[in-house]
Amino acid sequence: MVASSAPLLLLLTLIHPLLCILADDFLLPGSSLNVHDELHSPDGTFTCGFQQISPNASTFSIWFSKSTQKTIVWSANPLHPVYSWGSKVDLKSDGGLNLKDYNGQTVWTNNVRSSDAQRAQLLDSGNLVVKGKGGITLWQSFDSPTDTLLPTQNITAAIKLVSTNRLLVPGHFSFHFDDQYLLTLFYDEKDISFLYWPDPRASIWLKHRNPFNSTTNGILDSWGHFLGSDNATFTAADWGPNISRRLTLDYDGNLRLYSLDKVGNWSVTWMAFPQLCKVRGLCGLNGICVYTPAPACVCAPGYEVIDPSDRSKGCSPMVNISCHGQDVEFISLRDTDFLGYDLSDHHFVTVNSCMEICLSDCNCVGFAYLEGTGDCYPKNVLLGGVARSSPVSASTGTMYTTYLKLPKGVVSNYSTPYLQPFSLKYGPDCSTTNKIFIAEFLDTRNSGQSRIFLYFYGFLSAILLAEVTFVILGLFILRRESLQLRVWPDEAGYQMIANHFRGYTYRELVLATRKFMDELGRGASGIVYKGVLKDNRVVAVKKLVEINGGEEEFQHELSVMSRIYHTNLVRIWGFCSDGPHRILVSEFMENGSLDKILFDSDGSQNLLGWKQRFNIAVGVAKGLAYLHHECSEWVIHCDVKPDNILLGENMEPKITDFGLAKLLNRGVSNMNVSRIRGTRGYLAPEWISSQPITAKVDVYSFGVVLLELLKGVRVSELQKNEDEDVKMALGREIRILAEQLKSDGSDQSWIADFIDTRLHGQFNNIQARMMMELAVSCLEEDRGRRPTMEYVVHMLVSVDEVSKTVVG
Repeated sequence: MVASSAPLLLLLTLIHPLLCILADDFLLPGSSLNVHDELHSPDGTFTCGFQQISPNASTFSIWFSKSTQKTIVWSANPLHPVYSWGSKVDLKSDGGLNLKDYNGQTVWTNNVRSSDAQRAQLLDSGNLVVKGKGGITLWQSFDSPTDTLLPTQNITAAIKLVSTNRLLVPGHFSFHFDDQYLLTLFYDEKDISFLYWPDPRASIWLKHRNPFNSTTNGILDSWGHFLGSDNATFTAADWGPNISRRLTLDYDGNLRLYSLDKVGNWSVTWMAFPQLCKVRGLCGLNGICVYTPAPACVCAPGYEVIDPSDRSKGCSPMVNISCHGQDVEFISLRDTDFLGYDLSDHHFVTVNSCMEICLSDCNCVGFAYLEGTGDCYPKNVLLGGVARSSPVSASTGTMYTTYLKLPKGVVSNYSTPYLQPFSLKYGPDCSTTNKIFIAEFLDTRNSGQSRIFLYFYGFLSAILLAEVTFVILGLFILRRESLQLRVWPDEAGYQMIANHFRGYTYRELVLATRKFMDELGRGASGIVYKGVLKDNRVVAVKKLVEINGGEEEFQHELSVMSRIYHTNLVRIWGFCSDGPHRILVSEFMENGSLDKILFDSDGSQNLLGWKQRFNIAVGVAKGLAYLHHECSEWVIHCDVKPDNILLGENMEPKITDFGLAKLLNRGVSNMNVSRIRGTRGYLAPEWISSQPITAKVDVYSFGVVLLELLKGVRVSELQKNEDEDVKMALGREIRILAEQLKSDGSDQSWIADFIDTRLHGQFNNIQARMMMELAVSCLEEDRGRRPTMEYVVHMLVSVDEVSKTVVG
C-alpha cells in the first residue's frame, strides 16, 4: 500500500506549483509559466503570459484583459521573441525570473539574486512584481517599461519609453528626461539625435518648464492627470475616476493618452501633437510629411523610398553629389521646410546669394529661404520635412521655400510629388533709403544744366517705375486668383494644400449666390444657399445665426473645422467673417439631405434601396467614428439626424454641421445647451439631465437614424395616439424590437414586417438584423451601455463581409 501511494505523492508534489498558479495567480519559487499559462491581476484588468506576435514567435508580456484587441503594455523580450512552443518562464528560489526559449536558452532575466524570494504576482496596477519576505519588492516591471506608462507608474531619470511597432520592433522615438531634467520627446537614428517636444525653438519659460530640479519624476494618476517634476502637465479629456488608461509613445512618434471604454475600445483623450506632421523625423531622412488629407510620407525629389512598407525609414538619394566637377541644379519646393540641421544662417540676402553659399559648401544638400525677409538657412541633412498646410508664417507673414541641390537631369523623369513655385522668387525688400544711397553714386560735379536734366530724367524714371510696379502688382494679383500651384499628376496631398481652407469676403459670397437667391434648406443653425465660386466650384453657403463669442473664438473653432477631413464628412472649403456676417462655405451635395429621399411619399421613383440604406448606415458610422476617435480634435456633433446627412452623386453619405455645437453654444451650461441644441426625437436622455455631454449623445442619435433607415419613417411618426410623445413611442418600439431579437429563434419572418414595406421584402436579412441589434444597443438609456462608434463600424463592416460571403 505504501509502495503504491509513493508515485501518487510524488505526482502531487510535482503539480503543486501549477495548482498554486491556477488557484491564486502566484508564481512560486521553483515553478514555471508555460506558453499556455497566464497570470491575472486580482481585479482581472491585466493578464501576463506569452503573447504571439507572429505564428511562431511570442514575447513574455503584460496586456489589458478587457480590450477588444490585446493591447500590450510591457514586454520582457521585444528584441528577442521566443518560439511559440516549448518556451517558459521560471521563478528561481533566489528571485530570479528567467525566460527560456524552447531549447532551454535563457533569453531574458530580471537579474535578481536574493535569499528570501516568496512569489511573483501581477498587481491590479499592471505591475508584475517579485516579492520577498515581509512583502518587500525585489523586482518590478514598472522599472523597465517599453513604450507605455500606466497610472501610478513613475517615470524617472533612469526610465525611458521607446516607440515600437505592432511586432514590438523599437522605433526611432523615445520619451525621457534630458540633460536639463526636462521630460522630452527625442528622435534617434544612427548619428542623428534631436528633441522635438516641447518645441525646441521656444524658450524655457514659454515651455512652462522648470529645469535642473533636485528630483526627476513624472506620474499619471488614476484620474487621468499627468504631472512631472519639471512642471510638464496635461489632463485627459475624460478626466475622472474608474477609467482604465495608458500613456503610450506610438510608433509615429506621437505621445498619446488613451482611455478604455466598457466595450473594450480605446479612445485618444490627449496627444502631444494634434497635427501629426509636426512630429519631427516622422518621415525619416529625406522624407516629407504631407496631408492627403491624412498624414502621409513622400520622398523629396531626387530621392527614393527605402522601404515602401515603412516609409518612416526615410528615403535614399538616387544619385550622390560629388564635391567637385559635377553639374548641379536647384529644385524648389514651395511651402516646404526641413526643420533644423542648419549649417549656418544668413539674413537679408537674395536667393541667388543663398545658392552661391550652398554651392561653395560640399556638405550643403539644399537650403531653406524665407521669402520677404531674405533669411537663408543652408542644410547638411534633410530631416523633419513637412509641407506646410498654412504657407504663410503667422508670425512674420512670409513664406518658406526649400531649394534642393541635385545633379542636373535627375528630376527630369521623376514623378515623386513636390511643389514648384508659380510666381517670381523674392529677394530682400529694398527700402527707400537703399534707393537714395544708390543715387548718391551719380556724378555731382556736372553743371546746373546737367542737374536739371538729371531731375527731368529722374522724374520720368520715377513715373515709369511706378507704372511698371502697378502692372506687375496687377498681374500678380490676377495670377494668384486664377492659377493653382503646379503639381505633378499624382500629387494629391499638395492639391489639397493648394485648395486649402480660406476666407471669403461677404461681397464674394453675394456674387457666388446671386444675392442668396437659391435656398437649399434651413435649420436652427442657419439658412443654406447654393453658390458657384470663381473657379466654377458649386458650393453650399450657410449663413450662421446666434454665434456666441467674439472674432477670436470664431476663428479658433474654424481652425478646428478646417483640419477635419474624411470621405463621410462634408468638406468645409472656407468661411466669411465680415462685419456681422458669419458664413461657412462647404462642398455641394447633388442629392440633398437624407430626409428628403428617405421619407419621400411621392412614389418609388426616388426610393432608397436596401443596399443604399446599408451603405448610408456604414458611411455615417465611419464619419462619426472619425470625429470621436481619429481626427486631431475631438468633435461631438450633437445633432445627428437625416436632415444633417447629405447624399452625393452616387448616394454616398456625408455628415454636415459637425463642429457647430461648440460654435453656436460657447459659454452656456449643459442645461441651456439641452434646450438649444438637438432635435426632438434624436436627443439622448442626458441632454435633459445634469449629466456631462459626451460622444455617447451622438451614438444615441445614430441609433434613431438606424431605426429610421429600417422603417422608412420619421421617429416622430411612430406615435400611436396624441397622448404618446416621441420619447415614449421610441421606447416602446425599441422594447418590442429587443424582445423580438431575443426570442425569435429560427423563425425570423417578423423581420420582414418590421422593415419598410416599400422595399417589398427586398433586403439582406443578416445586415437588417445587425442594424436592429445596433439600434437597440445605441438607444440604451444608460450611456455607459451604449457602444462606441468605432465598435459600431466594426460590426457593420464585419456583417457586410459575412453577408457577401453567404451570397457568394
